[in-house]
Amino acid sequence: MADFSPNPEFSHTLIPELSEPLASKDGKVYSGLPADGGAWPIISFSHVSMWFDERRILDDVSFSVNRGETLCILGRSGVGKSVALRILMGFLKPQVGSIRVAGEEVNAFTEEQMRAVRKKVTMVFQNGALFDSMSVRENVAFPLREHGGLAEDQIHEIVERLIKMVGAEDVADALPASLSTGRKRAVAIARALAAQPEVVLYDEPTTMVDPLIARRLGDLIQRLKQQLGFTSIVVTHDVRFAERLADQVLFLDRGRATYFGPLRGFLESSEPNIRQFLALDAYALPM
Repeated sequence: MADFSPNPEFSHTLIPELSEPLASKDGKVYSGLPADGGAWPIISFSHVSMWFDERRILDDVSFSVNRGETLCILGRSGVGKSVALRILMGFLKPQVGSIRVAGEEVNAFTEEQMRAVRKKVTMVFQNGALFDSMSVRENVAFPLREHGGLAEDQIHEIVERLIKMVGAEDVADALPASLSTGRKRAVAIARALAAQPEVVLYDEPTTMVDPLIARRLGDLIQRLKQQLGFTSIVVTHDVRFAERLADQVLFLDRGRATYFGPLRGFLESSEPNIRQFLALDAYALPM
């Protein structure tokens, strides 16, 4: 069984620069650096609210993520965790609030402008979202070919290194339908990294996988941060998974941000809804 351990030799230098600066709403190129030489969070939500019909999914939610940090968004099912990721990707638009990526307000961006954002922020979906008719190798190569500018031998080298990094060499020619849920997610991570993003979003990476695979996926996410400096946002309901990854925690309860801050503060919180959530999680099987 593959251990999903990243290749320590892998680095950004093995992938040619694929990203482009964000284009602002007035068409000017945005450098990603503040004019005064200060620093912004790379991601921030400010007083974001969203509702479908009369059901409020997110209610005045604010949080931020600095470069190189891992934010875990915790909460029960149906509290708006995954909706926050889809808003960040531009798949959904909130009725109220501000969303900024690398200092740039993106909430009013057009679909064309959001495509530039998605070169910097990519998402690993819960189902992997792999192309069923393509092999693992072809799935990982897809973002490289879509972007263009690389020779076929360069694409091959990058793909092979990414596949090795996630421990999928033995299934490189397999179709996604033949893979377990955990292997699909590992391959989806490799495909996401092929676009050389700055931020990776993970939607419930441990759902429907056994504890051993969950641990290995957690190891992979953590090593990507340590070795490559990726910023990550991980949506999960699993406290112990979050304990291994989180620098910051956002806890959502009925669409509201009950807690945002360091992991330790969350674990020591006296808020009744957080204490109940932690107590219920303690009944789950150990990872």
